[in-house]
Amino acid sequence: MSLLSERQKEELNKSILDYLHSQNLTEAYNVLKSQTGLDFTPDPKAKYAGLLEKKWTSVIRLQKKIMELENRNAALQEELSFSPAKRAASQSDWVPRAPAGRVLTGHREEIMRVAFHPSFSLLASASKDATIKIWDWETGEFERTLKRHTRAVQDIHFDSKGKFLVSCSSDLLIKIWDTENDWNNTKTFAGHDHSVSSVRFMPNDDFIVSASRDRTIRVWNVAMGHQVKMFHGHNDWVRSVVPSDDGRLLASCSNDHTARIIDFQSGETKADLRGHENVIECVEFAPINAYPAIRELAGITSKQPGLFAVTGARDKTIKLWDTTTSQLIRNLAGHDNWVRALVFHPNGKFLLSAGDDKMIRVWELSTGRCMKSVEAHSHFIPTMTWGRATVGGSKVNGANGTGGEEEKRINVLATGSVDQTIKIWTP
Repeated sequence: MSLLSERQKEELNKSILDYLHSQNLTEAYNVLKSQTGLDFTPDPKAKYAGLLEKKWTSVIRLQKKIMELENRNAALQEELSFSPAKRAASQSDWVPRAPAGRVLTGHREEIMRVAFHPSFSLLASASKDATIKIWDWETGEFERTLKRHTRAVQDIHFDSKGKFLVSCSSDLLIKIWDTENDWNNTKTFAGHDHSVSSVRFMPNDDFIVSASRDRTIRVWNVAMGHQVKMFHGHNDWVRSVVPSDDGRLLASCSNDHTARIIDFQSGETKADLRGHENVIECVEFAPINAYPAIRELAGITSKQPGLFAVTGARDKTIKLWDTTTSQLIRNLAGHDNWVRALVFHPNGKFLLSAGDDKMIRVWELSTGRCMKSVEAHSHFIPTMTWGRATVGGSKVNGANGTGGEEEKRINVLATGSVDQTIKIWTP
């Protein structure tokens, strides 16, 4: 029994005839026209012209939308089925999933770096538009713009207490901003001979370390306001420099395809990490809580801080290193373009990476397996960082809550992109 009316049958047959004619399927066209007995003349202005293709693509789009809604519904059902105890247990293993919880817009050019305030619900973002913007990431509200740099702001970092923010720029300058005094620019460090690409407070907050296109790494005394050390070693642009948790070591990476582990006191190169086939964009020390998973992967037992490091490069790979021997532990391949950002998960079990394939990828450290991929932005992702938020007994900004609930700390992730957006990923 046909489900179509006579009129619908005629429209369907005409749309099929139109399709066959447009594809030059002459024999099939003549057979169908003869069998249906339709008085049919192809007419590009008729309502049946191109109708078959339009209906087909509409069905495909609807099927895709239905599948997305079904997957989203399944995820929400699973989330609702969790007991409070299960939710608490799963929080420590939480990894981002689409869609992001919040999208922040306002920069006029690509986002170079994002940084969470260590105590309040504030996020700083640095951009090629020569500005730093401050946001309340919890509400999504824009707070202010910091405008003392004259060229692209390459990097930003809060000190351990959140009292100061340090920034560096292609204008060759490093600036310190007082977060408790109306974000005033209180100090400016000059000395690099080319664009300053990376800057970090050392763990004790007394010193700042910076890296530059002038091929040097420099150390600055915050209180005295001047340079106290300069390290050479790379023979090309130094893209990034980060300190170990105990401040004894620095890890740097460069356009010269190498990463180095440097003794902070002496400037001596302790390890020379070679193996990438292109510019190394990012380097990070593994935190101590990641050691058990890395030991399981590599069979190494030492617990010395700064023992392991990870690098990401334009050769589309991530490499995990034993820094005491300069040996490669594992090569992680999965990105389809440059790897631009690496962060270890707060629980120490996972490594997250992002890059120019617009994806966030989650790697299980104990196996080296890519366990999840998230399409995060519509353009390249140069930056990604973890933050912590307090929920329940007290608000994120530190004010006392009134509900008497038990206070809980949750992990949040921020990414910044060439698409000029910042995304906040929350459980």
